[in-house]
Amino acid sequence: MILFPAIDLKNGQCVRLEQGDMARATVFNLDPAAQARDFETQGFEYLHVVDLDGAFAGKPVNAQAVESMLKVIKMPVQLGGGIRDLKTVEAWLSKGITRVIIGTAAVRDPALVKEAAKKFPGKVAVGLDARDGKVAVEGWAETSTVTALEIAQRFEDAGVAAIIFTDIARDGLLKGINWDATIALADSISIPVIASGGLASIDDIKAMLEPRAAKLEGAISGRALYDGRIDPAEALKLIKQAV
Repeated sequence: MILFPAIDLKNGQCVRLEQGDMARATVFNLDPAAQARDFETQGFEYLHVVDLDGAFAGKPVNAQAVESMLKVIKMPVQLGGGIRDLKTVEAWLSKGITRVIIGTAAVRDPALVKEAAKKFPGKVAVGLDARDGKVAVEGWAETSTVTALEIAQRFEDAGVAAIIFTDIARDGLLKGINWDATIALADSISIPVIASGGLASIDDIKAMLEPRAAKLEGAISGRALYDGRIDPAEALKLIKQAV
């Protein structure tokens, strides 16, 4: 079970949004590389990064910030935001990203996900961000007509490494992860699922370690780590004891 600390990039800075709204951004660190190094020093083993500007633009925007992080840390990094074609997938993997996350293109261009997953086994994850059960795209600016489960099922035999499932209604609000919906999704597919959106306290870490959540690969934590609601040492100790 992995606890992924999150770095969301906007204008080259490390921020957190509320419910995916770019107008409701809080800047937590002007230096993403320093933040990434702090997370590694605290003992985290896998970093989750999102290029927020890239998600809206449909192409990488914060590449310089991502590359600066890769230079100073050794832990693996999974990256999403603006990854809409095979060329971008290849470029990021060649620069040292461990796993790319395809979101909007997973809805609009499923063939891309299948091609990328086949070409780069274990290196491609799908990001499914749901609002009222329906998947949102284009940096959450638009809501599609399909459910997260419908999209996840498209990739059952494609070799996708993980599904990152976010409940937009909870994201950045510290209301706790929607464990029921996340675990229901995990129980319905064979692809490992990562929980995201609203992780609020050590209680969420404990919920992630319950037997019913055994199929999950882990969870992503953002704001709760930045504002001190979760003590990294305590969270990582709990996870280690549970393994």
